Amino acid sequence: QVQLVESGGGLVQAGGSLRLSCAGSGLTFSWYAMSWYRQAPGKERELVAVITSDGSTNYADSVKGRFTIYRDNAKNTVYLQMNSLKPEDTAVYYCKARFNRNDYWGQGTQVTVSS
Repeated sequence: QVQLVESGGGLVQAGGSLRLSCAGSGLTFSWYAMSWYRQAPGKERELVAVITSDGSTNYADSVKGRFTIYRDNAKNTVYLQMNSLKPEDTAVYYCKARFNRNDYWGQGTQVTVSS
């Protein structure tokens, strides 16, 4: 059974930093493209960042230069380093694993950025 567990969310002031982690189990982690999504209240879930199995990355324009996605396959974990946080980054952040069109989601972790 595939499980993804996010951690690292919390309350931070604008301009601060957080690092989110997503630990996977029950899957061959290195095969999967890993993504971070977020969903703010009243808004649709949006893609924040993705890292492929070969390490290529891509980011939403709104987070480029501030967020960094990286993975440690030995630990079955993907990270999202978030710097220079803004109030508009407030959302529930979810990680997703994708392989051969099979998607698995974590339960989400709340990030709140105060102004």
